[in-house]
Amino acid sequence: MGQGMRKLGFVGLALAAPGGLLAVGAASAADYSTAPLSAAAAAKYTTKINCKAPDAPYRDYKCLDAYLGDNIFERFYNYYLLEWGHAGPPADPSAPSSHRDNVPPTPQATPPMPFTEWPYGGTTALGVTRTGSIDSPLMVAIANTGLGKFMNENGIQAYGWINGGGNISTNNVKPGGNWPAAYDFTPNNFQLDQAVIYVERLPDTVQSDHIDWGFRVSALYGENYRYTFAYGMLSYQLQNQNLYNGLDLAMLYGEIFFPQFANGLIVRIGRFISIPDIEAQLAPNNYMYTHSMTYTYDNYTNTGVQLSWQYNRNWILQLGTTVATEAMPWHWGNTVVNPFPNQVFPNTTMYKDPGAMLSITGGLRWTSNTGDDDFNIVADGINSGQWGYNNLQWYGFTYYHKFSDEWHLAAEAYTLGEKDVLNANNPTAQTIMANNGFPFGSPQVTTGNGPGVAQCPAQQVTCYARSVGFVTYWNWKFTPLDNLSIRPEFFDDLQGQRTGTKTRYVDFGIGWQHWLSPQIEFRPEVTYYRSLDAPAFNGNFNAIPTIAPTKNYALVGAADVIWHF
Repeated sequence: MGQGMRKLGFVGLALAAPGGLLAVGAASAADYSTAPLSAAAAAKYTTKINCKAPDAPYRDYKCLDAYLGDNIFERFYNYYLLEWGHAGPPADPSAPSSHRDNVPPTPQATPPMPFTEWPYGGTTALGVTRTGSIDSPLMVAIANTGLGKFMNENGIQAYGWINGGGNISTNNVKPGGNWPAAYDFTPNNFQLDQAVIYVERLPDTVQSDHIDWGFRVSALYGENYRYTFAYGMLSYQLQNQNLYNGLDLAMLYGEIFFPQFANGLIVRIGRFISIPDIEAQLAPNNYMYTHSMTYTYDNYTNTGVQLSWQYNRNWILQLGTTVATEAMPWHWGNTVVNPFPNQVFPNTTMYKDPGAMLSITGGLRWTSNTGDDDFNIVADGINSGQWGYNNLQWYGFTYYHKFSDEWHLAAEAYTLGEKDVLNANNPTAQTIMANNGFPFGSPQVTTGNGPGVAQCPAQQVTCYARSVGFVTYWNWKFTPLDNLSIRPEFFDDLQGQRTGTKTRYVDFGIGWQHWLSPQIEFRPEVTYYRSLDAPAFNGNFNAIPTIAPTKNYALVGAADVIWHF
């Protein structure tokens, strides 16, 4: 999950004076046309003309402001034009180092990778983050305005992207036929995946002489809200209205960085992406357009407090306390009327979300001195494991290995689950569900898209539902703007609670990430999915009546475009 950063010092840019106007010596109205230019005016004129040449700021950074111009829209357009075909923005030779000496070298570059540091989530990257360091056409465009100057002087940035794509599939049920291959779950369809805006301040984790602070407010609109939302945070859009597109506030947090604790400690408070994970909900943070099933069905966000402590060059310890996973603090202890008391939920009231409870997250990260190897082992959202909206008890690891500047491997494996899940094969459990005697069946709570039930031996009213996932990404950077990813995967939904079908899955995907510039990327791919034990594709569990899956395979070709601003 962590987010790669494209560095550019905008604080200085905001205060840079625009290119000078042509100056002439003192002259009367009668002879102004023949007055000679002063040496200084001639040099200024020559500089202005030269700075308008293509790529001039890449040759001389002092040309940047003159190249861009003065008008907001002109600067916005010219910045896209300037970066077109380049793997990064013009480098400011006076910018401070973006890397502390006592941390491993940065292993990757973006483009063409979706990150620079190996992802670990739950924190701003320690030792490699400068305030105001995101390469943003929007911030460049407004740099000379009063608002832009204020934001740059205070290290605040606003930026985002628009992401849309589509797929061609062997499935034909609309909507939902590609499920459990998610995100592009509707076959043969084009959609707005996500339009995202961030307003944030990054804490400076490179310096070591003062406490620094940061925050992020994010908003996401599009089809992808169906996967990012937390129960109780705008969740009515899906659970009560089943809107195809919706709004989510995936990250709302503040941070304080304390450099005095060994190599630095960050405390993050709010809603944030769970740790560790190779992939993340936000489109630019992923190798491919579609997500692996391993990622699709695990923890997404936590709300609470997360500490990330860089003990030394090689080790980072993470420890947090949250309200479970995809749960909101105001659901903790909140009860609703039980319309059908029963042996599983015997009282006249029941918890609105039984999984909303105090939880612990712990993670240990090791990175080699060269930065070529990185290993994260994590237990996320750990509590009693009671069946809740997404109260997943996650235990797993991620591993990264850089073979060369061109090749690297990313691997992830986990097991997750929750207990006391109602059994779809048991008559008593079926009666409970038919009479809405459980939290997620009551119309006063949700009318659809609740957590799945399990498929266990018929004699069990409830059971423990577990899933196991393993995915690898083999990545080849064959130009500074191109990366090829190969994604083999195994996913076992042992009780069918995550995908709706009790089966093992294997899939194999190939994706190409091509960047036209640091701001525009295009990602075509093709993936073959197969369910080994039962048909899982070309159905729709949310349809009324339910459309049962009819296929045990799916071949999906897809592509998307991400336009950063």
